[in-house]
Amino acid sequence: MPTDGGSDRIFALQEEVQQLKEAVVSHAVVDQAIGMVVALGRISPDQGWAVLKEVSQHTNIKLRNVAELILVWGRTGVMPEEIRAALEDALDGAGPTQIPGSPPEG
Repeated sequence: MPTDGGSDRIFALQEEVQQLKEAVVSHAVVDQAIGMVVALGRISPDQGWAVLKEVSQHTNIKLRNVAELILVWGRTGVMPEEIRAALEDALDGAGPTQIPGSPPEG
């Protein structure tokens, strides 16, 4: 009796669709975070992408997770100190920028 390869194919396609949906959501999160960084630092979108990558590399946190933390900060005003410091350092390359809510320099 032959096995039903059709159900295996359906399962594989369902998995692929789910992965594509997750990729679209991830892309949207990263794009929104780039927009926030662009507005904050008054930099280009390419520079915003580079800033996110730099923060991710310096904190050893996945880029999507960094983006999510930046979006949470946009809604709540709360950002982990490690991310705040790395973001300020990365934005310093584009000019002096202080993130709202960070302690005053002194």
